[in-house]
Amino acid sequence: MSNRKKPIIIGVTGGSGSGKTSVSRAICTNFPNHSIAMIEHDSYYKDQSDISLEERLKTNYDHPFAFDTDLLVEHLKKMLRYEPIEIPIYDYVNHTRSEKVIHQLPQEVIILEGILILEDKRLRELMDIKIFVDTDDDVRIIRRIKRDMQERGRSLDSVIEQYLGSVKPAYHQFIEPTKRYADVIIPEGVSNRVAIDLINTKVGSILKD
Repeated sequence: MSNRKKPIIIGVTGGSGSGKTSVSRAICTNFPNHSIAMIEHDSYYKDQSDISLEERLKTNYDHPFAFDTDLLVEHLKKMLRYEPIEIPIYDYVNHTRSEKVIHQLPQEVIILEGILILEDKRLRELMDIKIFVDTDDDVRIIRRIKRDMQERGRSLDSVIEQYLGSVKPAYHQFIEPTKRYADVIIPEGVSNRVAIDLINTKVGSILKD
């Protein structure tokens, strides 16, 4: 174990609908001969089983307080020691943590994806590469509307109400300011092939060292 190289942690962030998940997948598929895990910050929403459903419905999922980042930090440190972890599964119907978990084995490359991963200094210090996917507000809201209506059965009015009420304000208050911590800023996400190629080259050079 002592001879194994420390795993690489790549942080990929940006606003909701920015394309950060597509960027993360583009990195994953470029290294088929290496073991890679993708961990989503969204899996670490706090357990809310101790409060009523009515109270849970008021949760602002775009606020740092919504996340159990302490547990995520603990899990990443375990992965860096090549120890397996149990990733929580969040129940979006009941707005609390499910009893189920995902057993995640340690990997050589860990891609940490989420809107607020650069907001916490402890997470930033664990990352080898920090990426911010910078996409125009109009593009992000259109993507979010399509995703939430098609994949989550949401109504157009509810998506727009949530976006204007919490998603957009939280982006400008908490997410956009973390851009200054990024090593790389990718305009327009995965369609920016030059940026993706540069990141893959960098990751490849770290894996070879």
